[in-house]
Amino acid sequence: MAVDINVSLVSRLITEQFPQWAQLPIKPVDLSGWDNRTFRLGNEMSVRLPSGEGYAAQVEKEQRWLPQLASHLRFPIPTPLAKGAPSEQYPWHWSVYRWIDGENASINTIENLNDFAKQLSKFLRDLQKIDIGGPSPGLHNFYRGGPVSIYDEQTRTAISIVGNQIDKDAATAVWEESIKTTWNRPPVWVHGDVHPTNLLVKKGRLSAVIDFGCSAVGDPACDLTIAWTFFSGESREIFRAGLMIDEDTWSRARGWALWKALITIADHTNPNPSKIEEARRTLNEVLSDEFFH
Repeated sequence: MAVDINVSLVSRLITEQFPQWAQLPIKPVDLSGWDNRTFRLGNEMSVRLPSGEGYAAQVEKEQRWLPQLASHLRFPIPTPLAKGAPSEQYPWHWSVYRWIDGENASINTIENLNDFAKQLSKFLRDLQKIDIGGPSPGLHNFYRGGPVSIYDEQTRTAISIVGNQIDKDAATAVWEESIKTTWNRPPVWVHGDVHPTNLLVKKGRLSAVIDFGCSAVGDPACDLTIAWTFFSGESREIFRAGLMIDEDTWSRARGWALWKALITIADHTNPNPSKIEEARRTLNEVLSDEFFH
């Protein structure tokens, strides 16, 4: 079911369900994401609505678990303020959060990439130490935190589709190495989508982490893909050292990065050239990573 999620819809939902906020201005945020659409509500709040049925289960998960995670983390994460109900105009639950100021992480907004790598590794280490149970990987988060081998067929198909655009033998070797092992320790909390658009920066430093829709409790390898999607060289080594990750987990992380890059490049319906270019850069980083050779 396709829903046109716009300011008019959000205004109606707020007016009907939270009339105390009905007079506040509403405007879309610049980078809203794919799984959800986000709007600024006044100066202090945001409204977040799943863009499709496949993302709807994330609302209840974030509402339940984010308040419990927050007290264990050194950086702010989203604070749920209210949960909206389905209506005639919109078929799923949705959320109102406290607004968190900050810019999306990028080479232009980060003061020192090596320091940023240290800050992020500390956040992920804190997250992995939280011992409060949590949801297992599944459809609700596209199996982030589960074994990367669940995407074995999809990855091999993508390698075939991409064909001579890449070094197929090298890609296959990286993939086969990544699926040799599984996480055999107690499951840990994972964010599930550690991407620069979900990392906020103030004064050049990491200031908050947002969008826990893909979170679960499982194998932390999926959270390390930023080592190839964003970091490189020294910053990648610093990120890895800060997490004290073993070679098998690092290899599975490389597999997650490879999978996402390959399916993005292989998707001929993808209309976003910047995403394709980002995927090609990631693939190049994965295949040239000195730790693999």
